Order: sequence, then C-alpha cells, then structure tokens
Amino acid sequence: MARDLHSHAEPERVRVRHVELDLDLDFDVRAASGTAELRLERTDPAAPLVLDAAGLEIEAVRAADGAPRDFTLGEEVAALGAPLRVALAPDDTSVTIAYRAAGSGALQWLAPEQTAGGEHPFLFSQGQAILTRTWIPLQDSPGVRVTYGATLRCPAGFTPVMSAEQLGEDGDGAFRFRMPQAIPPYLIALACGELAFRSFSERSGVWAEPSVVDAAHDELRDTEDMIRAAEGLFGAYRWGRYDVLVLPPAFPFGGMENPRLTFATPTILAGDRSLVSLVAHELAHSWSGNLVTNATWRDFWLNEGFTVYFEQRIMEEVFGRERSAMEQVLARRALEREMADLAPEDQVLHVDLEGRAPEEGCTLVPYEKGALFLRRLEELFGRGRFDRFLAGWFDGHAFESVTTAEFVAYLRRELLDGSPEVAANLDLEAWLSEPGLPADAPVATSDALDRVDAARAAFLAGDGGVETGAWTTQEWLHFVEGVPADAGAAALDKLDAAFGFTASGNAEILCAWLRLAIRARYAAADARVESFLFEVGRLKFLRPLYAALLELDAARARELYARARPRYHAVSTSALDRLLG
Repeated sequence: MARDLHSHAEPERVRVRHVELDLDLDFDVRAASGTAELRLERTDPAAPLVLDAAGLEIEAVRAADGAPRDFTLGEEVAALGAPLRVALAPDDTSVTIAYRAAGSGALQWLAPEQTAGGEHPFLFSQGQAILTRTWIPLQDSPGVRVTYGATLRCPAGFTPVMSAEQLGEDGDGAFRFRMPQAIPPYLIALACGELAFRSFSERSGVWAEPSVVDAAHDELRDTEDMIRAAEGLFGAYRWGRYDVLVLPPAFPFGGMENPRLTFATPTILAGDRSLVSLVAHELAHSWSGNLVTNATWRDFWLNEGFTVYFEQRIMEEVFGRERSAMEQVLARRALEREMADLAPEDQVLHVDLEGRAPEEGCTLVPYEKGALFLRRLEELFGRGRFDRFLAGWFDGHAFESVTTAEFVAYLRRELLDGSPEVAANLDLEAWLSEPGLPADAPVATSDALDRVDAARAAFLAGDGGVETGAWTTQEWLHFVEGVPADAGAAALDKLDAAFGFTASGNAEILCAWLRLAIRARYAAADARVESFLFEVGRLKFLRPLYAALLELDAARARELYARARPRYHAVSTSALDRLLG
C-alpha cells in the first residue's frame, strides 16, 4: 500500500475494518458526543492502534469487556491533526472510544436563518479530504476502507440521514444506519434537520427541506434515467438506493458523492434542469471514487478525471450529444483559465503533495485534464474498446483503493501493450507528469455555442436584439463569459437592461455576470455581489468573486469576507483564508 502523507495511521500493523457509532447530536451546544467502536485487523500483535484525530475530546478508551486501555493523544499538526495511540492487549479485536466533537471542521451547525425554512437549525457534515477525523477518531485515509453502522439521537421532529442504509427509528427515539460495503472514511456523512422526501422510483428519490422538496423533485426528475444510462455504460449500480439530499446554501461544494445519498447544493435548482450534470457527476462517482477509490490524495485524478468523463457520457446518453459538447467546451475553457494562474507543478495529474494539505491539489486539473486524458484514450482505441476497458477496471478493482501506478500497469496490460502502433501516439508521461495540456488533448466543438458567439458580437455591435428564448444555462454562460473584460460599465448596463443578469436566479449565470461586473466596475451590481456572497457557501462561486474583489479593492474584499465568513463551512474558509490573507 502506498504511504499516505496525510494520515498518522499505521494500517499495515493494525487496521480498522469497521466503525460503529453511537452519538447524540446536541444543537444547543453544537456538539456530537458518544462512542465509536472500532473493530480491528491486527498484523503486528505488538503494535498499538494509531488513529487520526483533530480537535476531539477523548474521554476514555475501553476494550470489548469494558476494561480501560491506555492512550496518548499527540500534538496537533497543521492540516493533519494529532495521532491517537491506543495500547492493545494481545487478545483485543476491538476498542470503544468515548469522545466529544465540538468545533469540528467537518460538522456545520446552521442557525435557522441559514436554512430555507428559517425556523429550525440544521446540521451537515463534509469529510473530504481529511475532515472526518474532526468528528470521528479513525484511520482517516482513503486507503483504509471500512464498513460502518450508526445510532443517532437528535431533537424531536428532526430527521437524521446518512450515507448508509436507513434502518429507521427505534422505539427509544434513536435512528439507526448500516453501510455493509467498505468505503473510505471521507464518505461517512450525516445531515440532520427538518427534512421531507419525494420518490423518483423504487430505488431513488430526493430529500430536502419541506419548502424546497417539491422544486427539487421536479428539477431532478431525470435521476432514474441517469442511473439506467450509467448502468448501460459500465455495469450494475452496486449500492442499493441512490438518493439526493439538497442541502441549505452553506454547503461548500456543488455536490458530494456520499454513497447511497449524494449531498447537493441548492444552486443546482435552476428551474430548467440545465444544471443536473452535477447529479450525473455525483452518480458517476458510484463507480469512479466510491467503488474504485484513490489510495492517496496524490491519486485524486483517478476519482475526478474518471468521474468527469463518465458524467459527460451520462449526459450524452440522457440529454444528447450537443448538450454534452457544450459542457465540454465550457469545461476546457475553465481549465485553461485556471491553469494560467497555477504553478507548473500543480498542472500535473499525479501531483506532488509532500508537505501540503490535500486541498491544494483540488484544482480543475484532476477533474478536467483527467477527463481529457480519458477522452484521448477513447479517440485512440475507439469507444467500444475503451468502454470495455473501463468496465473491466471498475469490476476488477471494485471496493478497492488504488494508486496511479496500479492504473498505469492496468492501462499498459489491457490497452497499450496489445496495440503498440496505436500506443505510439500517446505520450503517457506528458499527460501524467508534465504541466499544461499535451498537444493532442481533445478539443470539443459546439455549433450551438458558435451561434452564441455570433449573437453576442451582433448585440455588442448594436445590430439589434438577440433571440434567446430556447437558450440553456450553458449558452448563457458562454454568452456572458465571452463579453470582453474591458467592455466597460456602459456596455454592461446595456446587457443588464436587455437580459436582467443582475436579477438572475441562476447561480451559475449570476456568478459569471458578477465576476464580470466587478472587473468592469459596474456599480449597479454592487449590492447583488454583497447579497450573493452572504447567500451561498459554494466555493466554486465564492473564490472567483473574492479574487475579483481583491484585485479591485482589497479592503472591501476583506471587509465583506470578515462579515460573511461565519456563514461558510470550514472547507470554504480554509481556501478563502489563504486567498485573502
């Protein structure tokens, strides 16, 4: 197993195989407290159990018979937390840790005013990359897969949900959960609040706050079609149910692929199903990421590059080739824009994270460059053969954590070595270990976006109106992002009067417009910039807007951030703290 730079654990000596949680969720003090029973596999009978913990209050450690076990909690290391060492007796096969998690980086406790309903508080977790150790003491490495169970107690009237099979509520008011498949710790997830459920099919549905759930159901009604399309491409869905939880706006990501229960931002509820590629992406993770997982965070592209490629294929199957082509064009443009500001060492797929937090490798490179690499393999070997290759990869490594070296070995054995004349057209080293995009990176084209270019040019030249009635979000994004940065406030005023961008309810379009407005000093959008920064917690939107503000007026950027920061999850504040100093 590859050494995980981001974990204190020593699983090669003593490995955790199962986690059984018993927790009380206290909204008054914003803390989770209780026990975690860890069931062990011991290779070295003399070795202690070494776990990851960050900010946890460890109260006691006991063996299966209740006898205490000595433990030491080391000093906290930045971005790593502390090692928790437990002395084991020769016959110990499990230990139970009593602890309390208050101020956890993974758990975000929302006040009622931060929810859609505005009456009740809400809790959700976000463990990726290494935040699960802030609410559970365990071996917090993607290479250490565990099964888990949980018993949760929460205030009356609240509903807890987890990335697991929901076993229901017992007579004692506790809710129980079970995940029988081994998953990496970052996928252990919970949420709790006032929730309602609507079904899509016998195996799929959506959870959300009651005031949101009907709109979410309407927006995401193609979910079952996506599941069937994914199964047709790369084999059976292996997790039982596939549900989506639409969270309050503070959620820091677009989505999180927690097995059986994708967590999603409410910013995907555009009203026209134009942003549901996010669900396709998180669903695709049920194969690439959840089924076959990166063994270390250096190998993150094995999760995200595969998933973006798979997402594009699902979208093509369900919504057609042109929709998928538009999204690929926009994705490549975003990648090139971001790489222009990245250091060369951060433009490689197999990124070096020695001495760095794993989040520093979470750029668009593992996502979009990784997907382009797979597109290139598809071009070279043909879609049919490449699909069989990917299906074999998922089947042959199901419920395993893998490294880049293992993928390269599989690629050589199954594709490259058998067709050396084709393989000669692929510079594998350039794709994996060199900055930038190789010269043979695929280039998607879209006739629809070409028409948008012509319409934008005509409008800015004053040649009359633009027919936009059937435009999708992708077309509007292309329209806004193509407005020259030096267009000036007068041109933006004309655009805003015609199309109402500042009042848009589509978060993707609005973010692109506000970024342009900041740089053009379009004062009419200033109030919307401020309110948007207070409404959303999705880092994808926050980072470019704060960066644009920082360039224009650093004092205003920092003043706004200081006021909005308490509303953001630790994932977002960690990145924004670095950006804003």
